[in-house]
Amino acid sequence: MNKLIRTILFLLSTVFFQNYSISAETPSFLKTDWTFKGLFGKYDRASLQRGYQVYTEVCAACHSMQYLSYRNLAEPGGPEFTEEEAKFIAASFEVLDGPNSDGEMFMRPAKLSDKFVMPYENVEASKAANGGAYPPDMSVLAKARKGGADYIYSLLLGYDEPPADIKLDDGVYYNKYMYGNKIKMSAPLSDGLVEYNDGTDATKEQMAKDITTFLMWSAEPHLETRHKTGFRVIIYLIILSILVYLTMKKIWSRVETKI
Repeated sequence: MNKLIRTILFLLSTVFFQNYSISAETPSFLKTDWTFKGLFGKYDRASLQRGYQVYTEVCAACHSMQYLSYRNLAEPGGPEFTEEEAKFIAASFEVLDGPNSDGEMFMRPAKLSDKFVMPYENVEASKAANGGAYPPDMSVLAKARKGGADYIYSLLLGYDEPPADIKLDDGVYYNKYMYGNKIKMSAPLSDGLVEYNDGTDATKEQMAKDITTFLMWSAEPHLETRHKTGFRVIIYLIILSILVYLTMKKIWSRVETKI
């Protein structure tokens, strides 16, 4: 019995110190003012459109978004491009289709119903092109990573020179917000890397915020609807509670108490 207790205590202490060491190595995430946070949170349309531009011009070379279709770009609650704009965006990409009447596959401009074009044909091709590292799909990345939007935002801005006691292999970079502080992706953002269509100054912080907002939307596209529904339910429950209280008070007012 004593041996069992010592074993359990040893395992608990091991888990505790591992978690402590991880938290000690990874500093608190950077904070910014997210418009989608809170009960009344909603996505910033301009930020979503800029975020899509950052994804297309910077991230799409390596990272896929396999669960998004081009029609999603025009749907309510998202970037809300016009249907014509979304069609133009889709048509700027080519997808494999077929077979045609001759039994051959062919390339055609993408349509609204098509999924986002993948940067690589398969996982092995993506690994081969990135030194053995697999660039994760970004469709639900904001929900799949602990820390969510704050983690992604911090990671994009967390590249720095490594401390003297940390050795990095070739093709590995130091990032103070990455678990283990080592990452195979080089710093993707730099000031002025993209030229925003709306004229916004493309600083690293602005681009990191915009792409993170876009990734949050892709992971949770119905957030605004959920917030509206939740608010209506709360109002309904408040009104129902008041009515129930008044009804019970009226009913019990007719009952004489006996002392």
